[in-house]
Amino acid sequence: MGTVTRGTTGTDRLRRVERWLAQVQGRRLRAAADPLVVDLGYGARPWTVTDLQRWLRRVRPDVRVVGLEVAPERVEAARAALAGVPGAPEFAHGGFELAVPGGGDPVLVRAFNVLRQYPEAEVAAAWELLRSRLAPGGLAVDGTCDELGRRAAWVALEREAGAVSLTVSVRLAGLPAPSAVAERLPKALIHRNVPGEGVHDLLRDADAAWARAAPLGTFGARQRWIATCRDLAQRWPVLDSPARWRLGELTVAWEAVR
Repeated sequence: MGTVTRGTTGTDRLRRVERWLAQVQGRRLRAAADPLVVDLGYGARPWTVTDLQRWLRRVRPDVRVVGLEVAPERVEAARAALAGVPGAPEFAHGGFELAVPGGGDPVLVRAFNVLRQYPEAEVAAAWELLRSRLAPGGLAVDGTCDELGRRAAWVALEREAGAVSLTVSVRLAGLPAPSAVAERLPKALIHRNVPGEGVHDLLRDADAAWARAAPLGTFGARQRWIATCRDLAQRWPVLDSPARWRLGELTVAWEAVR
């Protein structure tokens, strides 16, 4: 279930969300009876699937990662590219229904740069379908990043609770302002970045906090970002801590930007 996307991809492009899944959401994988993970809509090449598997094996060595694509020729190309590679991930023809070979309900699903190419009106139904296919306690992420993976944003969807958070993750070196991530917001939010909407208010406040923290730029962009996040946490439901801020991340509760 789904439509074929452009399929552009690259090695290490999704490292920011892979790190977040392994470090922040790894508890879900560790607790899973069946450590099944799906990389949905991985694109024309298989590299994001192998990257995801490498990160998650640090958490759960027996993790089973399956790449799903609605384009059969991409599945065949991925299988051919990794033929004979020991421990390579699996690849199968599929979409939002998350039908993996042999069955099973995934505990983690990543759909990156997929729904961005869909009409906004189709996002809610896609989210509900993804949630319905997750294992109990499972999580799906719907996100977008730039071509080099330096700016990314994603929504976390829990099976039981629905959308719970928005995370932005940026390369701090050369960052002009937090709002530079605006063009990489997930589809559910990118058209909502207008006055009166929560995500617009968040980015506006983040830019203001970034400006106030300018003197700390003397000590590096990381210190400036940490100060920006600490400032925002006084007015926004920030869900993470300096341990994540120092990586260029910021996570806020979905209710603030929905």
